[in-house]
Amino acid sequence: MQQRPCVLLCNLKPAKMRGIMSHAMVMCASTPDKVEILAPPANSKPGDKVTVDGFPGNPDAQLNPKKKVFEAIQPDFLVSPEGYALYKGVPWKINGEVVTAQTLRGVGIK
Repeated sequence: MQQRPCVLLCNLKPAKMRGIMSHAMVMCASTPDKVEILAPPANSKPGDKVTVDGFPGNPDAQLNPKKKVFEAIQPDFLVSPEGYALYKGVPWKINGEVVTAQTLRGVGIK
């Protein structure tokens, strides 16, 4: 996983994982048997924002874990039959290009 481009959810409350403070979540397509890191477009660079057409682009500075915001929206994160990362059926984009899963199709994103 080192030196590999990925898509991160960065406004989570920091939490200790395996003894190390984590400040983000790596977004992955997943089944009970397989997990794949979502691939940002080739033209993206660290810090580029993920957008979804039709949804406002003003994220909370930090999600309140008591409000369970991520848990409420996560069921709407899916991979299309074409391999596109979707929110409510709309592709995730970085710099106008679609975020993809390498091989998994029709699965959830966590």
